[in-house]
Amino acid sequence: MKLDDKKIKEILLKGSYVLKDDIKKAEKYAKKTKGTITDYLFIKQLITRDLLGQAIAEDFKVSYADLNSAFLSKEQILKIPKEIAKKFKVVLFKFNKQEVIITTDNPNRENLKEEIIKIFPNRTIKISYSLPGDIQEIFIHYRKVLEARFVKIIKEQKQIAPEIIGEILDDAITFRASDVHFEPAEKEVRVRFRIDGVLNEVGNIPKNYYENVVNRIKVQANLRIDKHFVAQDGAIRYGRKGSKIDLRVSIVPTINGEKIVIRILSEYIKDFTLNDLGFSSNDQESVEKASKKPFGMILVTGPTGSGKTTSLYSVLKLLNSTQVNITTIEDPVEYKIVGINQIQVNKETNLTFAQGLRSIVRQDPDIILVGEIRDRETAEIAVNAALTGHLLFSTFHSNDAATTIPRLLDMDIEPFLLASTLEMIIAQRLVRQICDHCRVSVVFDKVKISRILPNYNKYLSESVNLYKGKGCGMCDHTGYKGRMAIFEIIRISRDLQELILKNPSARDVWDLAKKQGTKSLFEDGLEKVKNGMTTLEELIRVASPPLE
Repeated sequence: MKLDDKKIKEILLKGSYVLKDDIKKAEKYAKKTKGTITDYLFIKQLITRDLLGQAIAEDFKVSYADLNSAFLSKEQILKIPKEIAKKFKVVLFKFNKQEVIITTDNPNRENLKEEIIKIFPNRTIKISYSLPGDIQEIFIHYRKVLEARFVKIIKEQKQIAPEIIGEILDDAITFRASDVHFEPAEKEVRVRFRIDGVLNEVGNIPKNYYENVVNRIKVQANLRIDKHFVAQDGAIRYGRKGSKIDLRVSIVPTINGEKIVIRILSEYIKDFTLNDLGFSSNDQESVEKASKKPFGMILVTGPTGSGKTTSLYSVLKLLNSTQVNITTIEDPVEYKIVGINQIQVNKETNLTFAQGLRSIVRQDPDIILVGEIRDRETAEIAVNAALTGHLLFSTFHSNDAATTIPRLLDMDIEPFLLASTLEMIIAQRLVRQICDHCRVSVVFDKVKISRILPNYNKYLSESVNLYKGKGCGMCDHTGYKGRMAIFEIIRISRDLQELILKNPSARDVWDLAKKQGTKSLFEDGLEKVKNGMTTLEELIRVASPPLE
């Protein structure tokens, strides 16, 4: 049962969990950002998720069951049949021969206790409360492997292609996959999910059913079903449990048939705030300060799939209000945000980044987001827009923050214009987070560290306590669940402005930024390793120590 802001406000004030002034600020924040009051309370660390759960449990007059810290085996969870668990949103929390403790998001749900008594007769039944999101994560254990479901669908011979696609997409969304790959081979089609940046094989579709699957996806994405030897791109709005999820579809011909990749634009990304992304408190303060300037240019750099768009949307969400005109030009528009004017690049009508940006400048904007600076023409217009009183955000492809400046100068941007407009460069990468359910402390001695990180003594002592995930049902035994960003942030100071005028190399830029206190991607990541948020192995996978 999802409680609205009004009920949560009532519960928190009644239990004296927060002050009235804090609630007023939270309501103001929720109205401004179109979020919830709990967003503000979490950001300001006025309340934790567990404390919120305890407050709601107290209102129901039951105990709180923290599913994040409990280890529940799959065998234990499945003791409650799937139909009952889904209908009553109930999980078996603890049990013995005398007593059963179940947890649910609504302890007052009608007939709940009677149904549980049927499953566990002659035992005392106690009901506790858990947050709805935590219960939904537990329900992952009820899903059978995809191939078993494919066999059942094919055996029943009903709507084979639609049902296979539905099962695949439902699993992908449940496991928070960012991409689904359909990869045809000679006799079958491999299905893989990209979860937390890593591809995982999840099943195979018999080849003789694949043509129908491809055609079904093409129809839903408004693509030509009679074209099999050209690349095609489309989009699907997929309905699931009362909500709509946007999918981007890419189809390319291979020697074994048409390969499909579906990008899932998950709704929860839209609700991210800067606090969710992994910024340190100092870096977050710097980003917020730079983004509240009346004009200038802020660039986010990194490879494809490093979370650049999510970071920029989080900043726009912070700035979005009725007093400012925010307009974007994107390719494609990934997430629709209420209150922001979003323009889609369209090559067929010659609506490019450069052409769209020219038009936006004539639309009286306060804040502009350009999806990507790809060429000299877009770079020139972006710099001029920032120079003429607009705050401009964009993404840029470079290996690190320092390389951005010489690359822009190589695009023939005048050094004095770049020095006058550039406010901040943010480089980022994504690392997998250690699973909260199975995180353990591990002692790393100098031998173990040196295998992973040569010259470790510059960064770590000879023996240090770090962390890893043991692997459990909640993280599919990987030890990781979810991702966060590591950052490298260069603030353009007066000294850096003077350096830009001299057409510097990336090394020159980095040396000065380092003197001014900039942490490299690796150094920011290492802090997160020490704090138990990710592992040393995962950090090394995406970032190397800076060259001295």
